[in-house]
Amino acid sequence: MSSESRIETREAKRLHVSCQTDVEVKHGVGLHARPAVTFTRLAKSFPCSIEVAVNGSDVWLNGKSIIKIMSARIRKGSVLRIRADGILAEEAIKELKELVERNFDEDKKHGRMG
Repeated sequence: MSSESRIETREAKRLHVSCQTDVEVKHGVGLHARPAVTFTRLAKSFPCSIEVAVNGSDVWLNGKSIIKIMSARIRKGSVLRIRADGILAEEAIKELKELVERNFDEDKKHGRMG
């Protein structure tokens, strides 16, 4: 194996990880249509798999599916456990958690101060 191949293999292993985080939804009405679209759009921008469990449930939902996220009826105060597996999983988790913490950027979009 060439040194270039070893470096590429090491880099692929570094990028292919599994991780998860918990974050509380503080948005006033939870994940209604706009925040759900914002969340799933960001999730779809990553090549890794992304799943969400709500309030400690052992049912994992596809975090890239607007139908799955909206049908979960995620309310204010819900705790999301977000997990990702694959390339750029750590970055995906970090950005999705920050999005939830920023109230899905709803305040900024609609001229309200959070």
